[in-house]
Amino acid sequence: MPAAATELLRRHGVQVTAQRVAIMRAVSARPHATADEVTEDVRAIIGSISRQAVYDSLGVLVDKHLVRRIQPAGSPARFEDRVGDNHHHLICRTCGTTVDIACAVGEVPCLTAQDDHGFVIDEAEVIYWGICRPCRKGAATRSSKRATASNTSSNTTNKSRNKEQS
Repeated sequence: MPAAATELLRRHGVQVTAQRVAIMRAVSARPHATADEVTEDVRAIIGSISRQAVYDSLGVLVDKHLVRRIQPAGSPARFEDRVGDNHHHLICRTCGTTVDIACAVGEVPCLTAQDDHGFVIDEAEVIYWGICRPCRKGAATRSSKRATASNTSSNTTNKSRNKEQS
């Protein structure tokens, strides 16, 4: 990846630095990472780097279309190196897991606006929201435990009442 990242940066007219190469590696290794997560990963690769340097470099990489920035509602910006294919995202409302989803329909921009208001539309961004399987299973387990605890509590109360009535 470092050689590929170096070449990619050069082809896009971006100055090659150890920090930018490390950021490219971090984004590639952890798609949909926040800037803070990228910062942690870059620090593990090269040591010290300021959060501001990561934010600045991510901004340059987004401007040069080497990294894609998505900003789901109520969430910090996330970054990925999958660019140029106009894919969409599916996000778990519970844990925030984010996965790529192929284009909704047809060719880029995937969706046709009913009225383009004179715009030339070149991209559509769709975010699907839901609850992932592990979170659904976890919720079912917690619900089952609560029901069991509630039943146990009710049974204990009923036994106490029965004893009092005897």
